[in-house]
Amino acid sequence: MQRRKEVIGRTPKRFQPHGLTIIFEDNDIIVVNKMSGLLTVSTAKEKHKTAYHSLTNYVKKGSLKSRKRIFIVHRLDKDTSGLIVFAKNEKAKQFLQKEWKSFSKTYYAVIQGKMKEKEKIITSYLAENSIHKMYSTKDPKKGKLSQTKYKVVKESKYFTLLEIELLTGRKNQIRVHLSENGTPIVGDNVYGNLDKSAKRLTLHAASLTLFHPVTKEKMEFNSEIPEYFNSLLRLR
Repeated sequence: MQRRKEVIGRTPKRFQPHGLTIIFEDNDIIVVNKMSGLLTVSTAKEKHKTAYHSLTNYVKKGSLKSRKRIFIVHRLDKDTSGLIVFAKNEKAKQFLQKEWKSFSKTYYAVIQGKMKEKEKIITSYLAENSIHKMYSTKDPKKGKLSQTKYKVVKESKYFTLLEIELLTGRKNQIRVHLSENGTPIVGDNVYGNLDKSAKRLTLHAASLTLFHPVTKEKMEFNSEIPEYFNSLLRLR
């Protein structure tokens, strides 16, 4: 059974984390919906405009269930929107990271063109080159096994909406697999964007199922597909 606790509205507005919507929070975890364009963690160029920095300020100043610190469990790319879970103590972090592979993660993406097969598992070994860009290799010694399961949800003349289950969690995995398939994600300027008019990367982490680190209760969180995704299919 899913467990939820409404926290928005009980925390002073000035402490609400920028670019994030809090979906669930208790003493051990906090689940948020991240907007596209916001980093999960800092980089050499950006230290403060991140989900981690924003939530750190939140738990220090505004959270009603704060222990004054959060811990990174996983990440979303800067331009990917959707669900992220953070831990609020070391024990919760260790449990979530240890069990992460067993949790269910569902994404939605709008791609250029159409899929030849309506449902399939894309498999390759992913490696990283000298400029930190991921690519597929057939040599298991050079890359890590990566599997992306997709099914077609909706098609238009030029675009297709996919529901994607992440079977493994490699860096940029979905983006690489779809690009190398000849059907890059709309708005992906790194791995082959074919539509320069796209407003954003159309990749969204829509569903996350996990077990609570303390109660071991099964919890499912969902985030609606951004309206922009559907508008692309309606307009073209």
